[in-house]
Amino acid sequence: MDFTPRRAARVLLVDEAGRVLMFRGFDPARPHHRYWFTPGGGLAAEEPSAVGAARELAEETGLRVPLEHLGEPVWSEVTEYPFDGVWYRQRQEFFLVRVPHWEVDTTGFDEVEQGSIDGHRWWGMADLEATTEVVYPDDLAALLRRVLAHSDGGAVPC
Repeated sequence: MDFTPRRAARVLLVDEAGRVLMFRGFDPARPHHRYWFTPGGGLAAEEPSAVGAARELAEETGLRVPLEHLGEPVWSEVTEYPFDGVWYRQRQEFFLVRVPHWEVDTTGFDEVEQGSIDGHRWWGMADLEATTEVVYPDDLAALLRRVLAHSDGGAVPC
């Protein structure tokens, strides 16, 4: 199988209650396949991952975060998936951003996001561990536990 290579940056946006923001999306080529995922997306050719993470976070949630608040990625992975008839092999880095609270503003969604994302919500750890819905990455609850245990607890002022 041929894969289209892609780089991405994702954000674990966690509020003061320890909940993580997730978007609910679907593949336009398989609209029955619904899943939850963190904010973030593809990077331009030479775009640094932190710059892309900040850009994607602003576009998808309205939250503008200075690069110094992103720090270093807290996790990375390579994943393979189909989207709209194309198979991707995506190397993605995850950044942790903590906020006291945030009212999500999705008016910055691009055309693809408008056509493939139909909701968002803040997920508590117990919700993530108990859900039977599809969540990406698969082991998000365990990842969050590890990341939050090693976090300095600093939050972006809102």
